[in-house]
Amino acid sequence: MSDFGFLLAVVILIPIAAATLPLIASLRYEKVGWHIAAVSLAVNLVLTAVAVRAFFVDGKLRHELGGIPVPHGIELVMDGLSVLVVLLVSVVALAVLVHTRTAGPRSNAFYSAYLLLTGGLLGVSLTGDLFNLYVFIEITGLAAYALIASKGDGKSAYSALKYMLIGTVGASLYLIGVGYAFIATGTLNMVDLSVQFQELGYGDTLVLTSFGFIIAGLAVKTALFPVHTWQPDAYSAAPYGVAGYVSALVSTVSAYVIGRVILTVYTTDFIAANPVITSALVYFGALSIVVGSVLAVTQADVKKMLAYSSVSQFGMIVAAFGIANSAAVFGGVIQLIGHAIMKGALFLGAGILAYKVGAKTVYDYEGISFELPYASAGFATLALALVGVPPAVGFIGKWYVGLGAVQGGYWIVAVVIFGSTLLTLAYVLRLVDRMYFGKPERGAAEAVADGGVSASTKRVTVGMVALVCVAAVVSVVLGPSAAWIESLLRLEEVMG
Repeated sequence: MSDFGFLLAVVILIPIAAATLPLIASLRYEKVGWHIAAVSLAVNLVLTAVAVRAFFVDGKLRHELGGIPVPHGIELVMDGLSVLVVLLVSVVALAVLVHTRTAGPRSNAFYSAYLLLTGGLLGVSLTGDLFNLYVFIEITGLAAYALIASKGDGKSAYSALKYMLIGTVGASLYLIGVGYAFIATGTLNMVDLSVQFQELGYGDTLVLTSFGFIIAGLAVKTALFPVHTWQPDAYSAAPYGVAGYVSALVSTVSAYVIGRVILTVYTTDFIAANPVITSALVYFGALSIVVGSVLAVTQADVKKMLAYSSVSQFGMIVAAFGIANSAAVFGGVIQLIGHAIMKGALFLGAGILAYKVGAKTVYDYEGISFELPYASAGFATLALALVGVPPAVGFIGKWYVGLGAVQGGYWIVAVVIFGSTLLTLAYVLRLVDRMYFGKPERGAAEAVADGGVSASTKRVTVGMVALVCVAAVVSVVLGPSAAWIESLLRLEEVMG
């Protein structure tokens, strides 16, 4: 066991503890929250990098909280399935601050919630205990509701309330499933549960019931069809910085948890023993791919278009984990990471275009590249990467998921992925065509963006544009790096 295992607890604790500082500072200072968040998350990223390096050198990292041994104590684990998710959370949380520094929100309370959400996401990614996972899911939920409502208008308040109500149902379903698992086995440790489930038999009623409730609850959190309706409202009502952060990480981590539960708790043997149940999960994922893509094509509002696109992308990721062979799981992980980078940066890029010229709908993108060449180039590159244009990461993820689907006998999933790619191409080309071949019909002074604020009052910095452009480059570079990433993830250990 590596001596660096304690860092797993530290990287969770730092943002959660730091979340109290902006509120305390509010007694004297009004706008120090951003600085506290930046310093805290920068330190956290360094420590995360040290932990990730230790994983690559020494293998799986473990830490028993309070020194209480498993299965009675709570264990934190970094393995091949979680390592990139943890690194992703740490990097994105710090990077989005570049956008919010200028674009806002700027209140201390906002950055307290921002730090709390980051700590919760890291906890979800690292915990090895099902009930502790529920605790972190609730922390992320509460913080996300606050961030969605941070715009301060009626639409954001309504969307946050809707998200809270639906999210509470999802968390409750998950907790019921955890209860059934505990009744069946008397343990909550993920690895110990997998052993107990094997001894009970994968056809045991309690085991099947626990799986059904847990996956149903996580499907709500991930925004799979037909329990996806909170996501478009939440993304479209939130400030662009919040939409970028939440779209990059919150549903991403929930989808990761579905993979974690399937592969670590129930295992691929459960998948093989219950083809009807697992096929239902795969086909629900495929249905989400179709519905999300179709709804995205019909949207004129760019925020809602990107939100429905996420419904489609997460359907593909969940289907990959349901197929649960090596190719599909690897493709699901790549798609998970790639989608987080691409979609988060697309929301931030859309924010830049809205701040400068008030572009909120597809029709507002006419000739926008002539006014904002660098931001438009980054946005267009990310959008094409989302389609899956080679060699971008979007192509690699879809290729491996489709390959895994064919290998697993789910030909229809491969067909659906191809069809959804054409639909994604349709709505992306609508945007890119207008950006580069349309004629601008507006002046920035008359443009209105972000809930009625004049576009001219929103300053866009070089750092904000550079962030989108860097994300675009990363989305392209990650594709050719897939083979190298596969060798580092050691997914064979996760999948047994």
